[in-house]
Parts: sequence; structure tokens; C-alpha cells
Amino acid sequence: MNPHLSQLQPYPFERLRQLFADLAAPAGKTPISLSIGEPRHAAPDFVLAEIAANLDRLSNYPSTIGIPELRQAIASWLQRRFALPELDSEQQVLPVSGTREALFAFAQAVVCPDPDALVMSPNPFYQIYEGAALLAGATPHFINCTESSGLLPDFASVTEQQWQRCQLLYLCSPGNPTGAVLSLEQLQQLVALARQYDFVIAGDECYSEIYFDENAPPAGLLQACAAMGDSDYRNCVVFHSLSKRSNLPGLRSGFVAGDASIIRQFTLYRTYHGCAMPLHHQLGSIAAWRDEAHVQANRALYRQKFAAVLAEFEGKLAVSAPDAGFYLWPRIDTSDTEFARHLYATENVTVLPGSFLAREAHGINPGANHLRMALVAEPGQCIAAARRIVHSLETL
Repeated sequence: MNPHLSQLQPYPFERLRQLFADLAAPAGKTPISLSIGEPRHAAPDFVLAEIAANLDRLSNYPSTIGIPELRQAIASWLQRRFALPELDSEQQVLPVSGTREALFAFAQAVVCPDPDALVMSPNPFYQIYEGAALLAGATPHFINCTESSGLLPDFASVTEQQWQRCQLLYLCSPGNPTGAVLSLEQLQQLVALARQYDFVIAGDECYSEIYFDENAPPAGLLQACAAMGDSDYRNCVVFHSLSKRSNLPGLRSGFVAGDASIIRQFTLYRTYHGCAMPLHHQLGSIAAWRDEAHVQANRALYRQKFAAVLAEFEGKLAVSAPDAGFYLWPRIDTSDTEFARHLYATENVTVLPGSFLAREAHGINPGANHLRMALVAEPGQCIAAARRIVHSLETL
């Protein structure tokens, strides 16, 4: 067996299952889960209709690169959304079967195995980054996100020697779980570092379409490159998905875009990897990327839920609205694991302890004493969960 497999840690939800193993939830209270970031808003009817109308395409093998119409729909969306110059849909765009597997596979393609190689990521982080680094034969290097750094990675803590060893930097903006957003200027500084030290930036932007001010969408990595006069996007790729944007997590539809030379090599890897998007999913995806009305309606529903839940928490829980995304990241005065257990045992509400989403680094676990709450359920359930959380805090 690959010896690196022994380095993988249990996924946060497996740790949560173990945390609750000896507990019984109160039978008289309906369960409410805020632990998993699975969108539960309705999927767009027109996308489902497009998929249903093309089920006969199951008789065709899909290609790794996807059909030209899908690549062009993606390129057009990127140009509209991030004010990019014309994007080469043949060379700079690659559809993928969900960004989770693509983010993992990407490290296997771009990292040169070496014990000295570093793959950097935020801390707390999406655990795929760590597993991808380990299985690629590199060492994960975690960059803490704390209140003192505005919940963004503290890039100032990275030494020149560490930048020299870096082969791949995972960014997550808007952040999971913090919701913090890197500015255009901060992204440009990172692009400059990537070119100075010759590492690749993988910009995980899967939460980019859930934000609160319609006039201030989060900036993107390719947008930062374009603002620097660069349409080659050298050393930079972005990952986007329909899961959060369009409430289609089961479709497993996303894309990678950016530096054509990296996309070409990643495409070669994926022809062997064998993970191509089914044709009827591609056709449904085209419809989704071409429409913004359902995305705007989705944001409006999240704004409604955040306003209602934050009103319930006002003066009772140290929490504020994130810059973007659908998570709350409150800080509590007690152990995050003990509170999660108490909340489940007394209120039948499930949240994810923040310490499960981070690693001990530079003397601290930056997720400790935090909770991740995914406001993905319908508004009434989110409000009910907030009230139960307040009651649980009072009875702890």
C-alpha cells in the first residue's frame, strides 16, 4: 500500500460521529444539522429539465475535455463575472466532475515528489488540501487564520526559505470556514510571490457566488492577474463549482481555468485519471452557467437567513456576518468539542467543532473554541437552530 495513506487523518464528519458515539439526542426535538455545507435550496428547474431531456446521452462516452459548448459557456461566464479579457476555451478551461476531486488530483499532477517540497494552505482549511499534499509526496505547511489576521492566512509569517520550498499554494477565498475574502490587492501580491518563487496557486473559489452586497462581489485570482495586464494567468488556476452557486452538489460539475500550460498537463493527467463528466450533466451545466437569475435569488435567500439568525444571536454569541459564503464562525468561551456534544445532547442540533477543521501549527490550533455553522437549511429551521443554540449556551 502507498505508505502516505497512513498519514491521512479521519475526515471531520467521521470525527464528529465518534464525538457523538456515546450520546443520545433528545427524542422530542426535531434534528437540525448545521454541520455539513450541503446546499439545500431547490435546484433550478430548468437545469433539471435539461438533464432529463438528454438522458439518452448516457449511451455516449464523455471526453475528458468536455464538449466545446460547455467550455465556451464557462469561459463566457468567467469573462462576465471577473471582467476578464477573452479566455481561450480550448486551452485555458477544463471541466471537471466536481472540484473536490479536482483539487485533490491537481496536487498529484503539479507537485514534484520531494520531502523538502511544501504545499501551503490556510489553517483552518478544507481537508482535501492536506490529503492532496501528503499523497503527492509533499509536506503540508499550514498558514494560520486568526482574528489578528482578519481571519485571512497570515502570509507575513511565511519565511523566504519556506516560499522557496513551496510548490503549490491552495487559496480559499471566500474562505471555508471563516468566510473571509482576499482583496484584489492581496491576490496580486500573492501572484507576484508565485512568479518570484515559481510556485503554482490553486484558487478554490467555490463560494464566490454567495455574497451579501450585489455591488461588491468577491475578487478572483484570474481577475487579479488581468488587472496586472496578464491574460496568460501564469502560475495561476482557479476552481469553480455549481454545487454552491446553483444548489447542484449532486451534479458533480465544476471547472479548472487559468494558465494554459498547467491546464494542458493537468488534462494529460486526467486522461489517465478517467474522471469525465457525463454528457447530460454537461448540458445541464451549460444551462446553469448561462443563467444568473437563479444565482441572485439564491443570494437573496441566504441574506434573509443570515439577517434572521444574527438577530437571534445578537448580544448572546460572539459572531458576525462573514464577508461571503454560507458559514458562521462564532468564537465561544468553552471547548468547541464539549459545546458541540452538549448542543447535540440537549437540543438535537449538530454543528462542527472548529478544531476539527484545523491542525496544530505555530503553537496553536486556530479552529479551537470556534464552531462552524452552515446556514443551508430552510429559514425556519435556521432560526429554530439559533434559538436552541442560545438556550444551550445558557444551560451549559
